[in-house]
Amino acid sequence: MPQQKDSPRRSDAQRNRERILEVALDELSHCADAPLSVIAKKAGVGQGTFYRNFPNREALVLEIYRHEMQHVAETATRLIETRSPDEALRAWMDRLAEFAMTKAGLADAIRQATSAPGSPAKPPHTPVTAAAELLLRANEEAGTIRPGVTADDFLLAIAGLWQLEPDLDWRPRAARLLDLVMDGLRAGTAGR
Repeated sequence: MPQQKDSPRRSDAQRNRERILEVALDELSHCADAPLSVIAKKAGVGQGTFYRNFPNREALVLEIYRHEMQHVAETATRLIETRSPDEALRAWMDRLAEFAMTKAGLADAIRQATSAPGSPAKPPHTPVTAAAELLLRANEEAGTIRPGVTADDFLLAIAGLWQLEPDLDWRPRAARLLDLVMDGLRAGTAGR
């Protein structure tokens, strides 16, 4: 019987946590210095609830980063199930560009949270690296990209995305950059 009593509280706590993350993502994407009190208020939770979930700004920012990286990574799996390998890879690259440009404020918040002495390290890109590896291996098996491209090579090749200005019309430039990367990945395949 005590479990039934605790279950609603746990689900309420989970909803509160998810709501905080949702609001924080929006707020920090627009302003890296968004006050935590504003995030708590917009999330509809009290300060105590907020700090039980996220004891400080760094914990909040890093959890958002982990959550968003996982979401970007999961997109790769969905795309590979519904599209040809090369179409899935190119669509996923667009998703990365969208993430990079629409979450520019979040990138600033991550830099702030991880740059101070004694602050936690930025989490690795492990889910994104694994997703890139999944897409690259599917393309290699299909013969749509050159063999031997590693996820690290790929992520380094698209790193130019993070140099684009999110406040400008970044989409055409990102598309050209990503098309160039795809052309390079395809060079030397049977289809070329």
